[in-house]
Amino acid sequence: MIEIAERDGAVVFAVRVTPRASREAIEGEHQGALKVRLTAPPLEGRANDALRRLLAARLNVPLSAVRIVGGEKCRNKRVAIAGVSRAQVFCLVEVARAQRG
Repeated sequence: MIEIAERDGAVVFAVRVTPRASREAIEGEHQGALKVRLTAPPLEGRANDALRRLLAARLNVPLSAVRIVGGEKCRNKRVAIAGVSRAQVFCLVEVARAQRG
């Protein structure tokens, strides 16, 4: 189960990123983190930008609401998103689980 904390009007949770994937997708939960596949390479912050754009689009928040607060150069990251609830993040996991069958 993903551990999601609420701090200063934002939710903070772990993300496990797989860069250079064949498609962009939220794959569900993996070892307590949201598992995300990105087509962008992990060069010059491109994967981080792609992660922020994907999460902003899926949660219907502005790009500025999504911040990477830890692990900028790692596959395991901590993300803070303003203007969303814990339930909305859990919903991302459930939708991904349902799509995978």
